[in-house]
Amino acid sequence: MIPFNKAVYLPKAAEYVEETLKSSRIAGDGKYTRLCTEWMEQRFRANKILLTTSCTAALEMCAILLGIRPGDEVILPSYTFVSTANAFVLRGAAAVFVDIRPDTMNIDETKIEAAVTERTKAIIAVHYAGVACEMDRIMEIAGKYRLPVIEDAAQGVMSTYKGKALGTIGTFGCYSFHETKNYTMGEGGALLVNDEAYIERAEILREKGTDRTRFYRGMVDKYSWRDIGSSYLPSEINAALLYAQLEIADRINDGRRSVWNIYYEKLKGLPMDLPIVSEGCVHNAHMFFVKVKDIKRRKEIMGRLKEMGVDVVFHYVPLHSSPGGLKFGRFYGEDRYTTKESGRLIRLPMWYGLTQEDAAAAAEKLAEAVLDNENGRKRELQ
Repeated sequence: MIPFNKAVYLPKAAEYVEETLKSSRIAGDGKYTRLCTEWMEQRFRANKILLTTSCTAALEMCAILLGIRPGDEVILPSYTFVSTANAFVLRGAAAVFVDIRPDTMNIDETKIEAAVTERTKAIIAVHYAGVACEMDRIMEIAGKYRLPVIEDAAQGVMSTYKGKALGTIGTFGCYSFHETKNYTMGEGGALLVNDEAYIERAEILREKGTDRTRFYRGMVDKYSWRDIGSSYLPSEINAALLYAQLEIADRINDGRRSVWNIYYEKLKGLPMDLPIVSEGCVHNAHMFFVKVKDIKRRKEIMGRLKEMGVDVVFHYVPLHSSPGGLKFGRFYGEDRYTTKESGRLIRLPMWYGLTQEDAAAAAEKLAEAVLDNENGRKRELQ
């Protein structure tokens, strides 16, 4: 079996974790937290980055920082992970879903403006598969209506849009370092604060509502409870695990992109749709997906691939059609592509360390399964 995912493991990470454990300084904001944030701030030219316990936590911090409350609305795609909506629903907002583009599976930037109301408090751009949304148009709409933009760049670490790192364009950016991501701390994430006006409060929220960060810097002689907040700070063990990967971030990125390219070259020309990377975007090979004709064929092809020893998966069930989405949100406009396109999508194995030979084998077996399915359909019609 070629597994769908394997979390990154590096001997150096074990060394750093052991060093951290022996130091007895395993709570957050120590040596490796500092090294991770400094690396990312320099590499991505980010104003301020705060490691968090998850991308979900980073999104929740955005909702608090923006003062989201009952009666507010946020605009986002339905084709995303539940945390994108849940972080704002937790504060009482309604999720207003708009349709996606069929090419990138990202929010359709041409549908956003019509969904804006006097209750709209934010636009959330989800960079699916590490391919950027059309941020120029989204930022233009946001500027027109004076709305903050949150980039859910959970899948976008090391991707860029017109030379800018994903997560650094909007008011806030959110990264994920979950075990399924390109760079992992097991469970973890980061909040990118691109507007300086929010930095001090973000640090307080992250430290349970206290000014302990300022205390550690020697800016106050004692720390105290200042605001609402929660425990959004990951342990130093998680940060040590992540830093070992950031040290070789380009090697990891290049390895994944080589697998992505093998898939693309071997699968083009077959009766299915391949990923599209928009002009001006540099992707990070977070995933490689194909889209077959419909959800029935997807089930058949996925079953065949698993019989052939290739572990493939589909992705999100659109939020607006789920019980939570029906309860806490609404779909604005026509669902022309969200449901249809999500039902066609199959994700192939993608992880650092997947060999070119296994990637080629997975592609060849997918091609065989698709062509067998296509020929079987033709025989049924004869």
